[in-house]
Amino acid sequence: MTIIPAIDIINGKCVRLTNGDYALQKIYNDNPVEVAKQFEDAGITRLHMVDLDGAKAGTIVNLKVLEAVAAQTKLVIDFGGGIKKINDIESVFNAGASIATIGSLAVKHPEILEEWLMEFGANKFLIGADVLDEKIKISGWLEDGGINIFDFIGKMISLGVSDIFCTDISKDGAMKGPSVELYKRIIAEHPEINLIASGGVTSMEDLHQLKTIGCNAAIVGKAIYEGQITLQQLSTIN
Repeated sequence: MTIIPAIDIINGKCVRLTNGDYALQKIYNDNPVEVAKQFEDAGITRLHMVDLDGAKAGTIVNLKVLEAVAAQTKLVIDFGGGIKKINDIESVFNAGASIATIGSLAVKHPEILEEWLMEFGANKFLIGADVLDEKIKISGWLEDGGINIFDFIGKMISLGVSDIFCTDISKDGAMKGPSVELYKRIIAEHPEINLIASGGVTSMEDLHQLKTIGCNAAIVGKAIYEGQITLQQLSTIN
């Protein structure tokens, strides 16, 4: 199982939210490049970067942070938040991301996503399914997407998507463990996808459990920043 540390950006700084609430943000480092270098030095190869300002505004805001991290590390970066147009995709790739993370647009305009998949290839996209009570949330978790997680994944599979990460908003940043039962159900219903668990990972035990149930990868954020899991420990899970 691949471990993917997360860097969430607000005002150019590395932050974490609790339960997706922008009012409950904590700044962990003013310099995301410094954080990314620490990940790389520990043997991490992947990075999940979220432009939270962009997700809220509906347009990319922190592209320069992506450029800086990509220029100063060799991490394989997936970047999301505010990607709405094909020009945004090109900007993200030109800035150094290997993968574009798409969430809200995949829910609202799957026909546009389908065009992008044909243009760039499915391997260039990671689809985000942000969930609260099994219902998809969009626009920085602020709006109801009008579809449940299982139907949404089915739709994405029909478009040729294989890589999907699922975040249970009720777990994210809460340090209470991941949504293991939800992930079990997703894997049972859609075994053909590469499921990436996101939200709630608090301990190495959580990661071992996610690996056991069949998750292909796990995104880890607050547990690293709060010292619950060390970067050295993460190197042992793969």
